[in-house]
Parts: sequence; C-alpha cells; structure tokens
Amino acid sequence: MNKKVLIVAYYWPPAGGPGVQRWLKFVKYLPEFDIDPIVYCPENPNYPIIDESLNEEIPEGLTILKQPINEPYRLAQLFSKKSAQTISSGVIPKAKKQTFIERLMLYVRGNFFIPDARKNWVNPSVKFLSNYIQENAIDTVITTGPPHSMHLIGLQLKKQLGLNWIADFRDPWTTIGYHKALKLSKSSKAKHLALEADVLNSADHLIVTSHHTKTEFQDKTSQPISVITNGYDSHSVQIEEKDNKFTLAHIGSLLSDRNPEILWEVLSELIIENADFSKTFQLNLIGVVSDDVLETISNSGLKDYIELTGYVSHEEAIKFQMKSQVLVLVEINSEDTKAIIPGKLFEYMISETPILAIGPKDSDIEQIIKSTNTGTYFNYLQKEELKQQILIYFEDFQKNSLKVHAIGLQPYSRKALTKRLSELIKML
Repeated sequence: MNKKVLIVAYYWPPAGGPGVQRWLKFVKYLPEFDIDPIVYCPENPNYPIIDESLNEEIPEGLTILKQPINEPYRLAQLFSKKSAQTISSGVIPKAKKQTFIERLMLYVRGNFFIPDARKNWVNPSVKFLSNYIQENAIDTVITTGPPHSMHLIGLQLKKQLGLNWIADFRDPWTTIGYHKALKLSKSSKAKHLALEADVLNSADHLIVTSHHTKTEFQDKTSQPISVITNGYDSHSVQIEEKDNKFTLAHIGSLLSDRNPEILWEVLSELIIENADFSKTFQLNLIGVVSDDVLETISNSGLKDYIELTGYVSHEEAIKFQMKSQVLVLVEINSEDTKAIIPGKLFEYMISETPILAIGPKDSDIEQIIKSTNTGTYFNYLQKEELKQQILIYFEDFQKNSLKVHAIGLQPYSRKALTKRLSELIKML
C-alpha cells in the first residue's frame, strides 16, 4: 500500500503566484513514488492573487480537506480596501510614504497576529485534523510556510499525536525581508524567535529552498535539514515568434525595496548614447509593481519605454518568458536575501531566453545561474559590467543570435525534486 501523507498548506488553487505551485507540483508526482498525498487548505481564504487556470492542474481524485478560516484582512478592508490588499499581497510602501492607516495596519499585523494573520486558523485546524489523522491512519504530516502559522498546526499535531512531521520553509521566518517592516515591539520579536525555535527543534525534518537558509537554520537547530529547491515542470505552451523589439521583461512582483536603480540608470544611459537601442528597446513589467518603483523608473526617463501588464495567468507568464528577448530577475541588495530564490528562476531557465539577474554578492541565485549557463548575474556595484552585458545582448539581438545554451537543468525538474522528497518521507 502507498504511504499516506497529509500536507497542510494555505496557498492552493485558485491562489496565484509561485507559492502555490511548489506543492501543487509535488502533489502531482508523489503518487508515482508510492505516496498518496492528502491536502488540507482553507475553505474561504483571502488570496491577494487569483489564477483560476491552476485549478486545471489539480490531480484528478486528489483528496482535499477544507475548513473555514477567519481572515483579519477582510476586517481591515473596512478601513482601507486598497491598503489591506496592498499589504496582504506583500507590497509594503517605504516607511516615509506610509499613510497613518498603513502604519496602523502594519503595527497590528506585526504585534497582534503572531506569527501572521492566519494564526486563528491553528486551533480549529488541529482539532479537525487530530480526528482525521487517527481515523485514517496517517503517520506523516508536512506543513509549508509562509504563512508560518501552518507550522504551528504541525507543531501541535506533533505534540498531541507523536506523528512524523516535516516542516517546509519556502522562505525563512524571522529573517525574511518584510519582517523588519512590521513595526515589531521587543516582546513581539522575542515571541517570533521563540515560536521559530520551537518549530525548528520539534520537526523531525526541515526542508528549505536554498543553501543559505540551511546554513542559517543550522545555527538554530540540530535537526536534519534538506535543500529541495523550487523547480520547473514540462508544459505545452508555444509561441509563434520572439518579440520584434529588444524587450527586457520582469515577470512577478517588484516591491518597494526590490527597486534596481542601477538597472534604470544603465538603461537610461543606453537610450541616450545609442540611437539604435533607443529605437528598439522596451521594458515589460508583468505583475504587481509598487508606486515607488514606477516613480523611480519615470524619474530615470524610462516612462515612454515601459509596458505595464498586471498579474497574468501562469500560462500567460510562460508565454512572456518565451517571447521576450531578455528576462530580468531582481533581488533586494541585502545579506538576508542571499537565501531567496524566486520560483520564477527555474521557469526562466527553461524558456531559452537569457536571464539578466541583479542581486547581492554570493547569493544562491548567482550560483544556480552560473552553473546552468542560463544567463548573467551582477551585484549592485557592477554598473559598468551590467551596462556592457546589456549591450552584448543587444548586439546579439541585432544579429539574430541571442540564444541560451543551458546545461545541467534536469536536477531542477519538478519530478526529480519530488523523487528526492519521496525518499525523505520514506526515511521517517
């Protein structure tokens, strides 16, 4: 008989974005490795991004358990719908530009909803799942966060039932970028750290998505830790041809702090210095873009060169990846973000489109791009090098020779990653 595994996740179709795709794909392939997944998720969640097309990827016959959740963001919308939606989607304005309502929301979110706004779902979920687990002879639970409240569900089930528990961290907990923006009091910071320590030291196994996060957690726990990155899956999306303009495309959110001024400066200079570049260049931004980023782009003289496209379905995002001339990937210039590997990186890698990445020195992203020969990576001090590389890409575009010769991609396939996950599950 196949081994049953219960997966506790907040993000599940029709939620959009990379967070939902990780476990949607694991669930797709786990039965091929003799593991039957059961998914537990909210019945009435308040997802900031919706992608109905992902419903079509849910495996037929999958058992999905749902229970109601009380979302505080719905109450917050009574005061300011725009601010509530903005903050819930992860777009936090810079401190000096925050309205009183936004400052209040961030303070309440940080100090009254620890570890996050889904904390009130923990106790009802534990009560429901305790019965289900015992009635269905399930001995392994996997929780995936953020939101890290999901790990508190696993923590309580572990303590009550003594089952096997794997905690999957798609992002870190107390070192994640937005954590510092939550206006935490001293006691709130201490509570976050205490809960994090309890989870890290109680789970039977920890999964992280980057080697930097593994190193961080190794200083906090002696429990075993495995790195299983996000990945790519095969698809049947096709395009008729590449863009006829020299398009640089960023797909995904550009939050206030993810604002690569070095890139805007370089592009502005190239437009002024190179007439051919000016005639054919276009910057495509697909996804949520903060007002701070748009203001910086406009001040850089790029307003007439950008094409703004809001959030698109996963399939449409793949089309943009394939038809663009260069794909831009940006991470915040911070020691904490060296561990962050955006899920889109892996789809970028199989798009046959060069990647132009900007981020902190010695990040996990840099290592992956260089080892797979899928693009180029620059830190925030390499302005001239960045400029020269864009010129090289542009000259190759003019000669119709802008191509990628990727190597070593197979270990990042969703199926290969699921095989590693299945081996870990069977070890417990």
